[in-house]
Amino acid sequence: MSTTLSIFIVILLVTLGITYWAAKRTKTRSDFYAADSQLTAAENGFALAGDWCSAAAFLGFTGLTALYGMDGAFYALGPLVAFCTVLFLIAEPLRNTGKYTLGDVIQSRMKTRTSLLATIVGTVVVNFAYLMPQMAGAGVLVKLLTGISYDWSIIFVGVSMIVYVGFGGMIATTWVQIVKAVLMLAAGAIILVMILMLVKFNPLALFDNAEAKVGANYMLPGNYLKNPFDQISLGLGYVLGLAGLPHVMTRFYTVPDAKTARRSVVWVMFLAGSFFAGTTLFGLAAATYVGQDAIKAAGGGGNLTLPLLAQFLGGGIGTLGGDLMLGFVAAVAVATILAVVSALTLSTSGAIAHDFYANWMMQGKADSKKEVLIARWAAIAIGVLAMVLGVLAQGVNVAVLVILAICVAASANFPVLILSLFWRRFNTGGVVGGMAFGLISSVALAMIGPAMRGADALWPLVNPTVVSLPLGFLGCYLGTILYGRDAENEARFDDFSLQVHTGVAPK
Repeated sequence: MSTTLSIFIVILLVTLGITYWAAKRTKTRSDFYAADSQLTAAENGFALAGDWCSAAAFLGFTGLTALYGMDGAFYALGPLVAFCTVLFLIAEPLRNTGKYTLGDVIQSRMKTRTSLLATIVGTVVVNFAYLMPQMAGAGVLVKLLTGISYDWSIIFVGVSMIVYVGFGGMIATTWVQIVKAVLMLAAGAIILVMILMLVKFNPLALFDNAEAKVGANYMLPGNYLKNPFDQISLGLGYVLGLAGLPHVMTRFYTVPDAKTARRSVVWVMFLAGSFFAGTTLFGLAAATYVGQDAIKAAGGGGNLTLPLLAQFLGGGIGTLGGDLMLGFVAAVAVATILAVVSALTLSTSGAIAHDFYANWMMQGKADSKKEVLIARWAAIAIGVLAMVLGVLAQGVNVAVLVILAICVAASANFPVLILSLFWRRFNTGGVVGGMAFGLISSVALAMIGPAMRGADALWPLVNPTVVSLPLGFLGCYLGTILYGRDAENEARFDDFSLQVHTGVAPK
């Protein structure tokens, strides 16, 4: 355990050093929210990979595959398609419109305080839904690393993310994500090579061995997603939900132009895609060599599957090797979570300070220094609430919770964003209707479904996107029609459309 803890402390000190360096460079509002829009495509691509490869990817996907076979692989491979939506529909328009947030995009189209307020609500709800599983995964790992209780582990993570965001802003968050992405990819590559050595570099043998160990049904779909509509929901949530995640959108404001934004998406597709594909093999190896009983005994949801696999692989070269691999993987996983929760905290504090205070309350006339100060205080409040959510999420597979958050984003934020970009008649009523229908239906159905209530579920689907996404679009349509024609808004659409699709600002 001393070896494990030492590795964790080294990584923590490196990230704190980055925060100290970034704090000295964070002087303006643009620095705090968007790293002054000076990141290269590669830097932003690595940061996006560090952002998107969260606790769900590093822990949850491996655990789901180990426990449920191919259903877990469905979760892991979805992001490969999801970034295509971002690349072709979202990345360039986002860079061409707003400065820092999703609220900027909607505000630049609608020019109304009501639409901005609805967007702020959507941003905050989605970010907190995404924060909950990250905190749960962090609590499990810090407990493993340090031996302290789960609740104190959650408090440690919450304080750390407050420090990263409050002092370093987007610059610190970005470079913590880059370091974490490099460590995560290195850890994945090492584990993959060690696994393949066990099967003489024949990956197909991993499938055969897992099936022989667990049973013939292990390779068939339906072990976890028993309802076919759950599989459809999972696909819809992935393909459309990623484009509605506010903390992912924020990354496109950190680059100088739309071309760089597109190139950064290509970077993350290769980086994250490679790692996600590897988690399926990690899960198969864990089912074979660690065993499902040991995985379940280590904690609910299978969240410790990958650290247990690393310990087994390192044990082949002695006890010290097992502890070293366990420490390295667990410490990288904690760094993974700290990077993601920092991005979520920054995105949420931006919605509060920039969207709500500066644009909604002060109507764009706020002092920039005071705005950044409010964002820092907001980060503290967000951190405290995130700790409470992390305690409530103990024992649930983090991958499942993350996909539920993506479902909320797909049902509320995505319909509003895409119709703002492409539908001339879309108006403030549509924004409010879409947010209301999408948020209420997705959150309510998730709370009464199997992911949160288990056998006591009142709703059969783990992921309700197949129902809540159409309801989100329906809310957008009904709100637009009931609100009536907005001639001024429609007259602005041509200039708005020219700017978002070409980058040419109206005269």
